[in-house]
Amino acid sequence: MDRSLPAACAGFDPGCRRCPRLAGFLDQVRSDHPDYHARPVAPFGDRDARLLIVGLAPGMHGANRTGRPFTGDYAGILLYATLHRLGLATRPVSETADDGLGLLGCRITNAVKCLPPANKPVTSEIVSCNTYLAAELAAFGPGVVLALGRIAHEAVLRARGEKLSSRRFGHGAVHGLPDGITLVDSYHCSRYNTQTRRLTAAMFEAVVRTAADLAGLLRSSDDR
Repeated sequence: MDRSLPAACAGFDPGCRRCPRLAGFLDQVRSDHPDYHARPVAPFGDRDARLLIVGLAPGMHGANRTGRPFTGDYAGILLYATLHRLGLATRPVSETADDGLGLLGCRITNAVKCLPPANKPVTSEIVSCNTYLAAELAAFGPGVVLALGRIAHEAVLRARGEKLSSRRFGHGAVHGLPDGITLVDSYHCSRYNTQTRRLTAAMFEAVVRTAADLAGLLRSSDDR
């Protein structure tokens, strides 16, 4: 049975243009790269997920090109390989949106659904897009949210109506939120973080394993 998300899902508007800077930038990207997705990128994964992974925003030549979160970019190499090792992805490599890769028990989304210039959304864009993340989290229900980076961490808090100062971001930190949601923090699996060794593959696997274990997704004692 196909448990992947439908094209229209909670917290996603494929035609959103509420942020003028992002909308204008995507118009230019589509002109420069007619074969790119260059639109808001939908969440991807299991509709019955117990683990929701929240990134920052689509990358220029990754999700913005392929139309699927973390697909075809550097950050996705570590993310999908790690999910596959833990039994949460059907393939270790995510290349294109139609490559047959599926997620098991987890889903991936972004705090900002559109590609920002220089990969840096401004605060107003994060806030504007937060209503979509809030809708996703409301539909998600009890479970575990893995935030990749401080901006994703703060976006989750904002979406749940929590003060940003109420829970401090820290790699490996675990926070309890209302309504049965547990928030787990990780450094983002970006090229910069991995090449500078701020985040190693072992560190990342450990924090994803923690989140998956809290979500009840590790299927045997061998995975613990």
